[in-house]
Amino acid sequence: MKVDIWSDIRCPFCYIGKRKFEIALSRFPQSDSVEVEWHSFELDPLLKTDTTIDVFDYLAKHKGQTRQWAVQMHRQVKEAGKEVGIDFNFDSMVIANSFNAHRLIQLAKKKNLGNSAEEDLFRANFSSGKNIDDKDTLVEIGGEIGISSLEIKEMLNADAYVREVREEEHIAAKMGINGVPFFVLNNKYALSGAQAPELFLSALDQAWNEHEKENPGLTGNTEVGKRCSEDETCNIQG
Repeated sequence: MKVDIWSDIRCPFCYIGKRKFEIALSRFPQSDSVEVEWHSFELDPLLKTDTTIDVFDYLAKHKGQTRQWAVQMHRQVKEAGKEVGIDFNFDSMVIANSFNAHRLIQLAKKKNLGNSAEEDLFRANFSSGKNIDDKDTLVEIGGEIGISSLEIKEMLNADAYVREVREEEHIAAKMGINGVPFFVLNNKYALSGAQAPELFLSALDQAWNEHEKENPGLTGNTEVGKRCSEDETCNIQG
């Protein structure tokens, strides 16, 4: 059974959603028969990497709010991360475009290392304060999961995997995906947001039970969990 996940390395709820989905998958009896594929989605393709501004001032300016509001928003996300074992370090986070990181993920997917790339990039961005748009950083992260530095450098210095990133974003647009994380189970059931593990597990059970049935439609779950939208507004209402 296939699970497709659209995600952006810049989205904190994508990281939280990854953790919650993994908790559900660990409880799913048929987990060994589940194939997970990560897909590219940029919250802000036009974002320019800026190492001179912190995440609080950036969000406040971007949303027309105060710095105090931005600090409070990130405090709530940090607490949500703690519940699933994520240590968000927003004080050191770098405002960075994620396009090259998505290209690295595409390269990693060709080597069955997509999940490892997602995890290490999330950690680098949200916990380690690394610039995920920096070539040396991407070479380091790729090397940690087993990709040669030469291959990564060649990819970054050319236009490799640009088409793959754009194609996956085009598919997301056709599907009406305007926020991430977005999960599609068995090409039938869709869940949006960092849902509770129990809801993910229920969806896995349902998708598995109908795994061999013909159903070309896509049934969406209308309950939206914690996610980030294309305009970077984070829904934390649950």
